[in-house]
Amino acid sequence: MKITQLRNASIIVHIGEQHILVDPMLAAKYALPPLRFLDGQRERNPTVSLPVNYEPLLAQVTHCLITHCQKGHFDHLDRAAKRWLRDRQIPVICTPHDADYLQSRGLRVAALADMGGEPQAFFGGRISMVPCRHGRGWIARFMAHGMGYFIEMPGEPSLYLAGDTVLTDTVCDFVRSRQPQVCVVPAGGAHMDLGQEIIMGVAEVLAFTQLSTGAVVANHLEALSHCPATRSALAEAAHMAGVAQRLHIPADGDTLTFSAAPIATPVAQNGCDSRLASPEPSA
Repeated sequence: MKITQLRNASIIVHIGEQHILVDPMLAAKYALPPLRFLDGQRERNPTVSLPVNYEPLLAQVTHCLITHCQKGHFDHLDRAAKRWLRDRQIPVICTPHDADYLQSRGLRVAALADMGGEPQAFFGGRISMVPCRHGRGWIARFMAHGMGYFIEMPGEPSLYLAGDTVLTDTVCDFVRSRQPQVCVVPAGGAHMDLGQEIIMGVAEVLAFTQLSTGAVVANHLEALSHCPATRSALAEAAHMAGVAQRLHIPADGDTLTFSAAPIATPVAQNGCDSRLASPEPSA
């Protein structure tokens, strides 16, 4: 298995003959609106261009996988990406919640079934959905929470794509019980002008990595104006925490290679650090 970091949350997962583009944001630098206003900068997004090798990387893509895309989340599916997917008729795999929205945009949708988190068929293997919690406090009510995905393929390391989430009890319980061999987590510490963080930041990524026994890949970094965490700060913190060997922080355009490994021993821990884990939403 290989994972290519494109930009922000956009990655390509290479599994055999399948090259799965996840949460594509393909707009040119500064082509999208600001996400912060009260600090006076009003910097437009994305704040960096796609990597110089993006065209040959995109040429490999066979499918697209979306974690969430509604309520203005252009950083996971923007107009440029919709146009690119339509022009090439790339099948777009998504949750049942997003299916109608994506079909109305003219995309070739292959929606997963609502199976209550149970695995379903996926390219000769299986995929499960893991709920996200996109933020804490009152601001979470305005977010599209989406889903993470757990992918298991024969002869490949198990892969958890966390999606846009803070560190919740659900995420901690899932990682502790399943111990994915590779996890991709958001690390930018995004927050709007008001309210708390809406994705993991440095402290939560370190807590996640300490909970996990596998490799952790940090993305959602240095591409949006509301994500203050930097690669260098995360790398320094990982070194101080003793997890630098397992926490990968790829630059845009980098490709990481992972091999299947023996099943990891579950971490003997009852749950997340209560200072970090978000409470689950009430019914």
